[in-house]
Amino acid sequence: MDRSLLSVLLEGQAARRESIFNTVMFALLPIVKVFTMCFMGFLMASKFFNILPANGRKLLNGLVFSLLLPCLIFSQLGRAITFQKLLEWWYIPVNVVVGSITGSVIGLIVAFIARPPYPYFKFTIINIGIGNIGNVPLVLIAALCRDKSNPFGDPDKCLQSGNAYISFGQWVGAIILYTYVFQMLSPPKVETFDRSEEEKLLIGDCATYERLPSRDPLAEVDIITKISISDDVAEKNPLLPSVKSETGHSTIRKVVSKILFILEKLKQPPIIASVLAIFCGTIPFLKSLILKDGAPLFFFTDSCLILGGAMIPCILLALGGNLIDGPGIGSKKLGFRTMAAIVFARLVLVPPVGFGIVTLVDKLGFIPKGDKMFKFVLLLQHSMPTSVLSGAVANLQGCGKEAAAVLFWVHIFAVFSMPGWIILYLSILF
Repeated sequence: MDRSLLSVLLEGQAARRESIFNTVMFALLPIVKVFTMCFMGFLMASKFFNILPANGRKLLNGLVFSLLLPCLIFSQLGRAITFQKLLEWWYIPVNVVVGSITGSVIGLIVAFIARPPYPYFKFTIINIGIGNIGNVPLVLIAALCRDKSNPFGDPDKCLQSGNAYISFGQWVGAIILYTYVFQMLSPPKVETFDRSEEEKLLIGDCATYERLPSRDPLAEVDIITKISISDDVAEKNPLLPSVKSETGHSTIRKVVSKILFILEKLKQPPIIASVLAIFCGTIPFLKSLILKDGAPLFFFTDSCLILGGAMIPCILLALGGNLIDGPGIGSKKLGFRTMAAIVFARLVLVPPVGFGIVTLVDKLGFIPKGDKMFKFVLLLQHSMPTSVLSGAVANLQGCGKEAAAVLFWVHIFAVFSMPGWIILYLSILF
């Protein structure tokens, strides 16, 4: 009896050790695969091989963004989604919005504590609050589902479901990028990021610099004088058009131009592919005509599946190649304290808050019961490094070098943080 009880305990301990080992293995394997492919891209971009120079990486990024990623989204999301699933998946885009809000709140608190150099306060908030909800999760899901013994079951179903869930939230991420992020990363009025840096270098004394106004005082006096003169003229001559009416018209023009800008930026290939996939996937006739196996136009979907399969290796090669340039001068502009605060907050502070949010909404019944991949994708959305597309928006606003430095260091340290979070998530889900 004692021997049998002892053997049962030993078998239980062995089973637990094997379970822990499997969880760690499935969490580490995707990261190792990603790191290996990135390292190959790094070698190809090095001076020793020089197969992926800067122009080649730029073309490869354009190919991924304009063709391969849209093909992957259309084929995977379109085949997985139905009208019923569209109603069940409503929390995926909401989770993206909630993640951006909570991440920005954490970024605001960290920015108050870290005190980044002027004018990078809002820049710090954005780089902490906005995570990569597209490319990196797609890569991790592809690497995880590739093994037949993965915890989610059938590799094909695992890959299709994971890609569909991730793709379904990308359109919301694009709206956030070109509205909230674009506005937050705008340079100070009557200044640019480069001009602010030049002024800081000329002054030399940081304490004195913080006491300086954000604009040229002579320019401000000139503007105030012009407004005062205009007001006096308007009072003495009531028939003349008022400055306020002109200001109102200019405000309307600015609002309209911003709306047009957002609509123009939303016409991106991945967003168009998402909309087409949802449209064709939720209409049974179109789905049976284009997306289902054996459909009359399935050759188009099959071609998209083939092209979409090339997205993961191409984007990893390009990402590894981009690391060859290092962080550049952006790290010097931000300083060690600000850079360390961004990396720590994005990779260590944001994921636990996201985990708490996903756990709460699961208890409230907002997540489909029994769908572990659904919950895993929601958790990944809160645990990713800073969004690569936010770097593109930062480049439009004149702080691209600083954003490139942040992306470099965040992705370097994400290699160590993501396995830990994935181990935690898998151990809880299974």
